[in-house]
Amino acid sequence: MQHRAAASIRKSFLRYFEQHGHTFVPSSSLVPSSDPTLLFTNAGMVQFKQVFLGHETRDYTRATSSQRCVRAGGKHNDLDQVGFTARHHTSFDMLGNFSFGDYFKEEAIFHAWNVLTKEFDLPIDRLHVTVLDNDVEAIEWWRKIAQLPDDKIHRLGPDDNFWAMGDTGPCGPCSEIFFDQGEAFSNYDDRYLELWNLVFMQHNRLGDGSLLPLPTPCVDTGMGLERMASVMQGVISNYHSDVFTPHLHAVAAALDLQNGRASSRFQDAVADELRLNRFGTEVDIQIVRVLADHLRTAYALMEDGVFPSNVGRGYVLRRILRRAMRFAQQAGVSQPFLSRIPMFGEGERKGVVQLQAVVDNEERAFYAMLAQGTKAVDKLLHHPHTKSYLTGHDAFFLYETYGLSIDVTESIAASFQATVDTAGF
Repeated sequence: MQHRAAASIRKSFLRYFEQHGHTFVPSSSLVPSSDPTLLFTNAGMVQFKQVFLGHETRDYTRATSSQRCVRAGGKHNDLDQVGFTARHHTSFDMLGNFSFGDYFKEEAIFHAWNVLTKEFDLPIDRLHVTVLDNDVEAIEWWRKIAQLPDDKIHRLGPDDNFWAMGDTGPCGPCSEIFFDQGEAFSNYDDRYLELWNLVFMQHNRLGDGSLLPLPTPCVDTGMGLERMASVMQGVISNYHSDVFTPHLHAVAAALDLQNGRASSRFQDAVADELRLNRFGTEVDIQIVRVLADHLRTAYALMEDGVFPSNVGRGYVLRRILRRAMRFAQQAGVSQPFLSRIPMFGEGERKGVVQLQAVVDNEERAFYAMLAQGTKAVDKLLHHPHTKSYLTGHDAFFLYETYGLSIDVTESIAASFQATVDTAGF
């Protein structure tokens, strides 16, 4: 297995499928154009949903794409885990191949195995697959095509191996391919890293939960580019891959500059993390990860026309930015700062100055709100008498009056050694 940059992985993946009769389809917007049930594009198949349902036809029956995805709201929401795990992000690139009534399980498994073991040269003895426990057909194809022994084919229930994009819509049994990272990973979920999900779309789930057959069986697959990059670069987490390291360095340098020209605290934390190839749990490196991830996503959303607001997609973006601001505070930042972190190269983004101005305005509003909110929390906790918690009614008052989200209220309350009745909010 050779070391490969993320850009090379993407290029090889797309080239392979184009050479096998698939039409390359560019990444669609992060805002789904014809699906009001989704906040954001959260998978490669979103732009093909109407094709899967039989409501739309294309001039091709096979497609491949590298789709930008956001998972920070709705059914798929990874926001609160970002920074603390090696794999969760608010946005990522999903490589995929799709069949619209063309091929099904046999060819999907054939292509996946070919890409992993021949195109990317992953060691066969480190690959495992999971299948839906009653999907006899998929099990047989894995045995025949990959010649996998039964102890490498794991039968699981629908909670693990039945995929749906949401509460309604196309769905079906799936087969996931895992890479064994070795015994050095004591945690089972960390040791066996999911690389690729092959979904065999057969049903349309209705609002009442019933399943209707799709007009034709289809294939939808998704491989996380960041995960594959970490495997092919031999690093312990997505953050250690070349997808994220430029952002980690940029964030760390900006934090150190903010704290004084002589400071190298955050740059040292990043350097140690990368040099030792370890996934640290220290606060400093978690702060850097969160800022790198959240700013990357924020700028991508704004490029696609999503701007901070109090409703819908704009509210999710505001939450992402404010979570970044709260982590920046832990690093000693007490004034607008995030817009000065260089998250893009020369000519990489359009309208950079305008987007940075949006971030700067959000920060200024946040710090003004925080000052007012802190005074209000202080008053609620100490007048007319002292108490050690805020009620759900208090939290709702703070939200309505000052715009304090429940997580910001919890953060302020914690600074007074107080708690919040979130259940009563």
